[in-house]
Amino acid sequence: MTPEPLSLSRLRDTYQQETSELRATFERTGDGAASLRRRASLVEGLLRNLWSLCLSDHPEPPPIALVATGGFGRRELYPFSDVDILFVCASDSVERDYHSVIRSCTQAMWDIGLRASPATRTLKECDHVDGDNLEFTVSLLDRRFVAGDAVLYRRLEADILPALALREWNTIAQNMAELARARHSKYGNTIFHLEPNIKECPGGLRDYHVAQWLTLLNALQAEKNWPKPVTNSFYTVHNDLESAFDFLASARCFLHYRCGRDDNTLDWHAQDEAAAQSIGLETRGTADPAYWMRTYYRHARTVSRRVLLLMDDLPPARRSFYKQFRRKRTPVAGTDFFLENGRLSLDESSEVNDPDAILRIFVLIAAHGYKLSQNAEDRISDALPVLAIHMPEGPFLWNCLRDILLGPYAAQALRMMHALGILELLIPEFHGIDSLVIRDAYHRYTVDEHTFLVIDNIHALRQPHHEWEKRFSTLLPEIDRRELFFLALLMHDTGKGRRTGDHAGLSVELSESLFARLEFDIEERDTVRRLIRNHLEMSAALRRDIFATETIRNFAARVGSQNQLKMLTLMTYADIKAVAPDALTPWKAENLWQLYITTSNFLDRSVDEARYHADEDPTLLNRILAVVPDHNQQLRVFLEGLPQRYLQTRLPEQVRNHFQMVLALDQEPVQLSFRTVRQLCEVILITRDRPLLFADMAGVLSAWGMNIVKADAFSNAAGIIVDTFQFTDPFQTLELNPTEVNRFLESIRNVISGRSSIEKLLSGRSHSRRRGLAKVETATRIDFDDTASSHSSLVQVVAQDTPGLLREIAKTFAACRCNLETALIDTEGEVAIDVFYLTTEHRKLNEAEESELSAALTRAIDSLRN
Repeated sequence: MTPEPLSLSRLRDTYQQETSELRATFERTGDGAASLRRRASLVEGLLRNLWSLCLSDHPEPPPIALVATGGFGRRELYPFSDVDILFVCASDSVERDYHSVIRSCTQAMWDIGLRASPATRTLKECDHVDGDNLEFTVSLLDRRFVAGDAVLYRRLEADILPALALREWNTIAQNMAELARARHSKYGNTIFHLEPNIKECPGGLRDYHVAQWLTLLNALQAEKNWPKPVTNSFYTVHNDLESAFDFLASARCFLHYRCGRDDNTLDWHAQDEAAAQSIGLETRGTADPAYWMRTYYRHARTVSRRVLLLMDDLPPARRSFYKQFRRKRTPVAGTDFFLENGRLSLDESSEVNDPDAILRIFVLIAAHGYKLSQNAEDRISDALPVLAIHMPEGPFLWNCLRDILLGPYAAQALRMMHALGILELLIPEFHGIDSLVIRDAYHRYTVDEHTFLVIDNIHALRQPHHEWEKRFSTLLPEIDRRELFFLALLMHDTGKGRRTGDHAGLSVELSESLFARLEFDIEERDTVRRLIRNHLEMSAALRRDIFATETIRNFAARVGSQNQLKMLTLMTYADIKAVAPDALTPWKAENLWQLYITTSNFLDRSVDEARYHADEDPTLLNRILAVVPDHNQQLRVFLEGLPQRYLQTRLPEQVRNHFQMVLALDQEPVQLSFRTVRQLCEVILITRDRPLLFADMAGVLSAWGMNIVKADAFSNAAGIIVDTFQFTDPFQTLELNPTEVNRFLESIRNVISGRSSIEKLLSGRSHSRRRGLAKVETATRIDFDDTASSHSSLVQVVAQDTPGLLREIAKTFAACRCNLETALIDTEGEVAIDVFYLTTEHRKLNEAEESELSAALTRAIDSLRN
């Protein structure tokens, strides 16, 4: 029977059928590496056939070689990855004469369903490095013959590429490392992201390939030719690195099939599904998502350590006298280690069995920022069982741990100890938070990495950069027993490893056994206990009116002393900053500092009043009058009764601007100002109070698709409202259309003044302002506090941040006859944490009114989510 002739339709059918079988096989076995190789072989066969079809009208085969590069060249072709194919032509004339053939072949790849990523080069063009296109040269490190002129390919393979790589070795290796470091910096130089990109993040597949390329270049330099291939790869790598690749490859295959595209982000939903299918694990079935992610981080750590060691081993681009000096081998006294080129290593004949010497090495790392060589890391890891038997306790252990914690590179040393298993030998209580993911849509890092970042943030205050960093840095030298402070930082989140309960209290419990091993006295234990137990108190106080006397009194009672206050302030600063790169905004930093100052004053018996009265404190009045003379009486009226929070968080110039807006209320009863504040937009509204004012303002912002991030609302004794709203513009309406700003402000003015209906505005825009599914569902919580203020009832609403939430809350207040005295709005990730000070008929709410309001708020919030 005559076989059916080749045709595009037949090749397309073959590709679709084989692709479906590949997916079915992966879903059955979960073997990502095998799936990649099978797809690469499938595509290779199709390309040979396509090339034959394209040359069917040409009697002589042209001097063109089809070369697989990049992932295709490595036989790592993921389900939805591009097919990198290089057409190598013998000369310019060949490229010109066969341009239409190459174009037809590329088009045919797309026609049968392949995502083609073609390049065409002459043999001569492959013989130099383009500084603006290093990726092309790097892609040639992963080349493989597919079809065409095999003799031409052998010239490329055996003559041109080895000579090019040897000639430009330093340029290729240095630029490769530079690109990797830039990529690492983009991801915060950490592998511990809660939703990592498994290709681009540190420790991901891109780093695995950088490690392979650097290993290949090193072997090429040593042997002056390509090393002999090992199985399907030219690279000699550690078994643990290959295990890491197998896991990452399976995870990336899973993501591609799951999303139907080249998507490499392990979001929380993907983690749940991958764990349910045990993707990349040796045993099939269902795994716990936290366990599955710990497996991911373990493999990412292996890849990251390997690539960083290889990059650090690269010779400097320009060898200076200092660099040459650093290469001298210097013994480390009392140990078998020596220092060479900033790296601590061991002689081959030395034995790793002295825990005291090992701890002294980490003290050196913490003090100077040294690194361990690959050989030293491997030998310490192998010696862990012996070291575990002889690990010291008592004062000697505390002396070593103290010196590590106080070193400027303490976090670097602790990370290394953690990666090698030394930290868990010293502090087994730390094991529970190893690579632990806490899902709250706000924290960016795992709990252990968050802890190291907290310590990093404190040591970074030694060289402050921003103005507010300089403020906080002044507290560090004033702390007594800084080593106890750093120990509290190290242990403050260990209780999260138990998953349930008050983690601050659990962290104290876990620390007790460490106190016993370190032989701490009662005072030392109490210092660390109090700091760990109270480490959330300052963040909680920031969600109250920090200029209200009751807030400061309650917070100061928990702190107890100036030394504890200084430590708690720095701990809160570092803790918030370690949540995510942008978590500690200047606004939060300023509020934190103000809370410190006011609490410090309270502890020194200098307490701020809750409301401003010009007769009692004319200083502020006179300072403002200096810039707005001839308005003494009007300014008194404006300032009288404003909360201290407003006055102490605004510069005199800002207060002056607001006052000038008040003076213009007779001409326009709705005064607005608009500006952009970093990534946020800000609108300030000044007008006379009326029912539903706050709700209508929130409604206009919601109608325009704005996402309110921060807001505060204040009123003076005369009923003048000063409301500030900070919000993001997800649809870039105002950024891309600057002329829309005026129309935006006019719509606010019309609604607030009553010239337009907010319901009409909302109905005309709400259909296009839907938000996607929340990553983590947040249960609504409504809490009342009648002790936080002498004149108002405080209600805190914690709920899923949804469009229109703030307006519904404010409408509910009005419906329940509550007057809004002060509002403090905050959003953390997808969670709204809003605090309101309410009165009804100029008094606090009673128990029945609070119960009625709570039920009404719950109904209103539930209606938004349904």
